Amino acid sequence: MIHCRSVSDVVAAMTRGVVPRGGGHCFAGRSSSGVVLDMSGLDRISVTGRPQIATIGAGARLGQVYAALHTYGRTIPAGCGDTVGIAGLTLGGGIGLLGRQHGLTCDRLVGAQVVLADRRVVECDRDREPDLFWALRGAGGCQFGVVTELRFDTVPEPMTTRIEARLAGIPFGELVSAWQAWAPDAPDGLTVNLTLEPAQAVLFGASTLDEATTRSLLREFIGHAGVELRAGLPYHRLKSSFADPRDLPVRIRSEFFSQSLSERTISSLLTDLEGRLAFTAMGGAYNRVAECATAFAHRGERFLLEHVAEPGDPWVDRSWATAHADGSGRVYPNFPDLALDDSASAYHAGNHARLVAIKQAYDPHRFFDFPQAI
Repeated sequence: MIHCRSVSDVVAAMTRGVVPRGGGHCFAGRSSSGVVLDMSGLDRISVTGRPQIATIGAGARLGQVYAALHTYGRTIPAGCGDTVGIAGLTLGGGIGLLGRQHGLTCDRLVGAQVVLADRRVVECDRDREPDLFWALRGAGGCQFGVVTELRFDTVPEPMTTRIEARLAGIPFGELVSAWQAWAPDAPDGLTVNLTLEPAQAVLFGASTLDEATTRSLLREFIGHAGVELRAGLPYHRLKSSFADPRDLPVRIRSEFFSQSLSERTISSLLTDLEGRLAFTAMGGAYNRVAECATAFAHRGERFLLEHVAEPGDPWVDRSWATAHADGSGRVYPNFPDLALDDSASAYHAGNHARLVAIKQAYDPHRFFDFPQAI
């Protein structure tokens, strides 16, 4: 492992097989093999200008990012885990509790600094290296170079209402049917996700709407079931209130869905429920960006379904195959899946051909190469 504290350290460390580590949350283990660049020393965060642009080192993690931006009254839409690296999250898209209102993390990216395979350091944005900038927004981590710094157009940090409900007495099948018809079409300021395990069903999410409106909308969905609302939380405090189960070793397979699961598929999933099913609502601002506007191609989806269990548990494959009958065939790049038959189509869909051309232009000798690289 090579510890990098400056861009020059990254340049000096460039050898074939180099892998940058920002947060260490790669489920395929890419950040723990090869010549690992520990980027944690590049974690400077600042906010300047109008609009207020956050410049964030690639080694910063989300807990640091939210806390630093809070001092300016700003934030960005991103994930829940405090230890998730900002760089990897952004490069693969970035789904989170503000996403239905403000889009993916990569949708707020306005520029980046990148060390290329030939050791050149380039700045990219809409005007400088525009193809590279396009590709960095959603193609996945370390495809074209080592990102050392990212610049984001921040949004005002909202006050939020935290939502959590441990549901009892509602059949799981009814709950899934109702959730998939309601959550993706809820107002943009309301994100409600659903997790199912053999012994429990949990709703969790957040609202930037006022508490009364939030409660009223939830009643439309689940009536008077016990929902715990905690209003008046600044966004950075909301994020830290949700524990991240992915800190433990798990295996995940996922897929996006552009239509609801059929009753038959729901019944089969629940009959064989041995791990955790995690439903994440899409829609809203995620889908108001054209599929070809960034490398992230999954712009018409209603929800993401994850199948989560301990490493080696065969249930993950069975459950994924059951749901796949109704799936869109699209897979979130931040959840790399080594079992896919056609990863190029699954991750990148119609954007793949352009990404191949950009890969050839910036990394013609495949210096940055790994299973399922472009």
